[in-house]
Amino acid sequence: MSSDDAMHLRGASGAQRVELIYDGQPVTVRAGESVAAALFANGIRRLRMSPRGHGPRGMFCLMGSCQECLVMVNGRRALACQTPVRAQLCVDTIDLAEHPGRHE
Repeated sequence: MSSDDAMHLRGASGAQRVELIYDGQPVTVRAGESVAAALFANGIRRLRMSPRGHGPRGMFCLMGSCQECLVMVNGRRALACQTPVRAQLCVDTIDLAEHPGRHE
C-alpha cells in the first residue's frame, strides 16, 4: 500500500463527493474522510507556515499528537487529521509566523 492509499478511509471510493472551501478555493473531496486526507488527495501538502524559520508545515503523525496540521475550520482552530469532511466546510491555513511565541 502506498502512503497515498494510507491517507484514505478504506472503502471510501464510493463515498459521496462534497465541496469544501480551502483558502477561498473550492475543492471536491470525499465526505467522511479527514480534512488532511482530503487535501492530500487533492495535491495540497502545505497547511501552515512555521513561526520559527517560516518553513512549510503539513501532515505528519495523522493521529492528532504533533499538531502540525493545525488549520481553521469554519472559523475555529482544528486539527485537519482529526476533522471529518462534510458539506459546506470552510478550511483556512493559519500563518503562525504572524504570532510568534504562541505555538511550537
